[in-house]
Amino acid sequence: MAPIKTSWNRLIRFVAAETSQVHIGEPVDRWQDVGLASHKKQTIKAYEIVGSALDPAAQVTNNVLTVKQLLPPLTREQIGVVRCLGLNYGDHAAEAGLAKPKYPILFYKPPAALIGPDAPITIPKVTQPVDQHLPDYEVELTIVIGKAAKNVSEADALDYVIGYTGANDMSFRYHQMAVSQWGFSKGYDDATPIGPCLVSTTAIPDPQRLGLKCTLNGKVMQDGTTADQLFSVRQTVAFLSQGTTLHPGSVIMTGTPKGVGFAKKPAVYLKHGDQVTVWVDGGIGTLVNDVVEEGKGAIKAKL
Repeated sequence: MAPIKTSWNRLIRFVAAETSQVHIGEPVDRWQDVGLASHKKQTIKAYEIVGSALDPAAQVTNNVLTVKQLLPPLTREQIGVVRCLGLNYGDHAAEAGLAKPKYPILFYKPPAALIGPDAPITIPKVTQPVDQHLPDYEVELTIVIGKAAKNVSEADALDYVIGYTGANDMSFRYHQMAVSQWGFSKGYDDATPIGPCLVSTTAIPDPQRLGLKCTLNGKVMQDGTTADQLFSVRQTVAFLSQGTTLHPGSVIMTGTPKGVGFAKKPAVYLKHGDQVTVWVDGGIGTLVNDVVEEGKGAIKAKL
């Protein structure tokens, strides 16, 4: 199976200042961290892409648009399903006091959980008070499947990936640890940031050489590399495709390195007014999101 080739290297989805409509495009500045630029209200220009983000035939045009609002690179409807790996870094398993898994630990998130750059992370009332429920951050490399994959080998696994993005796999530890299934505690509406760029596999030929970082209110909490994954991207796609079709648009979050809040002493938890920043290497860039506890109202924007 041949790898997926796209005309774009970095794809963003946005509302354009010129049209007030939603478009997809390739950033004009190939080095610009669009997530950070969006948060700082800096100008972002993009060459319009005609077609769908999941269609390799989509073409980059010469039409330049200005980003008015940066959105997640894929819509919830395009994604359909979100598969997630738990305990996929040995150092994270160790800090949690759990054994390294023999097989990938899988849970699901509903697409309604996903939000984009600068959108508020919502802590629902069911997970308050926060000092008891321990809302937590998790920076993650995220795979996007580009063509139907079933029973694929590790050798061919990357041929089914159209690109990579970043995510903050928000976790609410009280409910997570209370039951054996993690989907409920990690699937609340409007709580999981994803983005800001979808970067093609051409631009990231080796997904096991990417840095990841999470910062809370300006302090670095996580600083790792995908080289430390227990199950590589190839292994993950191959394993999850056995007997199960991974459809185009399927999103796979690949786990987080050490440094999560609930493992710290004393435990660190997210609260109203906090700001969480996650960064993934390879041109994917930065997601900046404020934390809002449901019922406490909006917070003042931070720059």
